[in-house]
Amino acid sequence: MIVHISRKEHFNAAHKLYNPNWTKEQNEAVFGPCANENWHGHNFELIVTVRGEINEEYGYVMDLKLLSKLIRELIIEKVDHKNLNLDVDFMKGKMASCENLVVEFWKILAPAIAEKAPNASLYCIELWETPRNFVRYYGE
Repeated sequence: MIVHISRKEHFNAAHKLYNPNWTKEQNEAVFGPCANENWHGHNFELIVTVRGEINEEYGYVMDLKLLSKLIRELIIEKVDHKNLNLDVDFMKGKMASCENLVVEFWKILAPAIAEKAPNASLYCIELWETPRNFVRYYGE
């Protein structure tokens, strides 16, 4: 029987959507206020979902305290109260969009989860940028 479990974490970060190969006018036309040269910030909600078989010895797919610890140590500590464009090593040279963030988060979390919880695997990462805007990534 496959069960999905999720953990929600929170972080604050600043970023700017800006293509350096475009003019300021092009960036403003495409990204609007998100291209603000002085950055802008969000209160992000990150939901990580893991899937797997229930381990009969301890009754769950993965210890949620362990999942929280992995998310906090591998992701949150690197992005919380940071400038995603300037301060985050795994975002160097990439557009700091939510789409790119979830892909990078996946690359970091998937192997860590597989190592710590062999009967589980990362299923989905959901990142809420605002109460109305979010992305989901299934590792595809």
